[in-house]
Amino acid sequence: MNIKSRMQKILRLLKKEYPDTKTALFYGTPFQLLAATILSAQATDTLVNKVTEPIFRKYKTADDFLKLSEDELQLMVRSINYYKTKTKNILSCARIIKEQFHSKVPKTMQELVTLPGVARKTANIVLAEAYGINEGIAVDTHVKRLAARLGLSNHTDPVKIEQDLMQISPNDEWNLVSNLLISHGRKVCNAKKPKHDICVLYDICPSNDI
Repeated sequence: MNIKSRMQKILRLLKKEYPDTKTALFYGTPFQLLAATILSAQATDTLVNKVTEPIFRKYKTADDFLKLSEDELQLMVRSINYYKTKTKNILSCARIIKEQFHSKVPKTMQELVTLPGVARKTANIVLAEAYGINEGIAVDTHVKRLAARLGLSNHTDPVKIEQDLMQISPNDEWNLVSNLLISHGRKVCNAKKPKHDICVLYDICPSNDI
């Protein structure tokens, strides 16, 4: 089975297993999604959702977030790793979006990656989830791990992994690829001890002996 055929089978099986998969981050507006994604770096989505729930009830747009001082926002997100840096980035994003993008979160990769704290992974998530634009594939730790275990990429660099996955996946399913691999990584193919007994990919996984 060549790599494209394996990818097609992987997607077919995972779609059946996780029919309603989507980002685990809670949000109501594009800026809330941008802020949540920045906060989620090296933090669990569960913690981010717990922290952002009261914030997002009151602050929805870039303009809303600019009503907060740095100290105020830091206090709200202090339980998240690197909260000081993330606070600076979120408020800097809000300021730039207001001044340069008429208070609207940009809809292009080129513009999004100019924002503080925003690299391709974050930009891909915002574009796909908020705007339905499949520009690429968001590669987080789960996607990176499963891409290696499933023999979909030999690289360790997220950008190169993304390129490999894009070459073997339909363009209109790039966001789905990320969400499916993340769902499977969280529930079954975890880092320490994969649950082979319930894995729908076991028979086609080249790493099923780990």
